[in-house]
Amino acid sequence: MNKLFIGIAFLLFTFTGMASSSLPVTTKYSCPPCNNTWDRKEYDQPGVCPHCNKVLIQKDLPKTIAFYLQDGVEVLDFAGPMEVFAYAGYKVFTVSATQDPIKSQGILTVTPDYSIENAPEADILAFFGGNSTTVIKNRAVIDWVKQQDAVQYYFSVCTGAFVLAEAGILDGKTATTFHNALDNLENRYPKVNVQRNVRFVDNGTVITTAGISAGIDGALHLVAKLKGVNTAKRTAYYMEYDNWNMGDGVLLTPDNPYATTMTPMALQQFEGYYEYKKGAQIQLRVDTDHNELRAWIKGTAYPIYHENGDMFSDVNSEPIFFKRDENGQITGYRLNPNGKIYKRIN
Repeated sequence: MNKLFIGIAFLLFTFTGMASSSLPVTTKYSCPPCNNTWDRKEYDQPGVCPHCNKVLIQKDLPKTIAFYLQDGVEVLDFAGPMEVFAYAGYKVFTVSATQDPIKSQGILTVTPDYSIENAPEADILAFFGGNSTTVIKNRAVIDWVKQQDAVQYYFSVCTGAFVLAEAGILDGKTATTFHNALDNLENRYPKVNVQRNVRFVDNGTVITTAGISAGIDGALHLVAKLKGVNTAKRTAYYMEYDNWNMGDGVLLTPDNPYATTMTPMALQQFEGYYEYKKGAQIQLRVDTDHNELRAWIKGTAYPIYHENGDMFSDVNSEPIFFKRDENGQITGYRLNPNGKIYKRIN
């Protein structure tokens, strides 16, 4: 990201006199869903919802995700990303060649919501490993994949990449798959640049991941792309997925959701002890493993996410406004723009 772009973003996006992250000017924001009429209102700038005081999140266009499942599909391949996308607010439905029940790993019975004959259009189309050879040999399924003109993003986990390759979607692109299937993907589809030793590969509108648990990383990355990195962080926190290493993949696209993440060194200025509600105290410390602040309250650490400037938010999207003195030193924080100031103790 060049300095000119950062400078333009600085001028275009401000909130209470503070610069926002350098996002494209077309980015829209909305209130996190709280089942009220203002959920549908859009904002041109980041900030706080004037109705419920929640931090606004990036508003993305894709809303529905079709999970294609075949008999023998790997459970965690699809269940992990399904958990990610569902918590992030997407509508997920399942599709298979027919609507007959299938067995996942010979254990879990799944009845698909739709067959390829009656499935509605989706914004995102996802494929998963486990007996994927039966999918690439089914010409009706491959033809169905090719005919999905409404799809904006393609996503695969494990050997689900073979389905995208068979449909020609990976031609001329870089992709990855399950470690035991890398050679097979490379030999069978010479038009695909196979990447090894990575958790995921992002080509812009096509994301492929390595096997099984790597699908969770790829799904969190897609959420970060579409809804912002803090939405992905909240999802990982909700799932107690502590092993997520943000951006641990190959990004072959300029839309890097992690580009404006505040560095651990910059976060250190917010560390210290502070007053808290009901006369209590909290300690803020930087968690370098997750590149975020943590608020320690009664022995439990809660992540605090940087939004823009001196504004942060907690796991419930509640805003935190840090205050500075004339020398630029952090002196405390507010929980709403005009609320009580909780002072920094040291």
